[in-house]
Amino acid sequence: QVQLVESGGGLVQAGGSLRLSCAASGHTFGYYARGWFRQAPGKEREFVGAITRSSGRTFYADSVKGRFIISRDYAENTVYLQMNSLKPEDTAAYYCAAGLGEGPTATYVYWGQGTQVTVSS
Repeated sequence: QVQLVESGGGLVQAGGSLRLSCAASGHTFGYYARGWFRQAPGKEREFVGAITRSSGRTFYADSVKGRFIISRDYAENTVYLQMNSLKPEDTAAYYCAAGLGEGPTATYVYWGQGTQVTVSS
């Protein structure tokens, strides 16, 4: 059973930074691609970014490109989402996911419980 646990959310002022972590258990790192999604109140869940399972190629939504960076630590089986230059519109619950495929079109089958990010203006 694959389990994903996010951490690192919180309250930050606009322009600030946060780093989210997604620790995985129950599978080897190289088996699944990993993605980050977010959902704001009253809105649909949207793709934020992803990293492939083998090459480490990254994908980003246009809204976060140039501000967010996804990285991974094989030894810790953990993926990170470094969020810089945060804006109030980045406020959402952020979810980590694991799946097969690449980028936003991958089939994500495992999801974490989410971590809240709130950006104040």
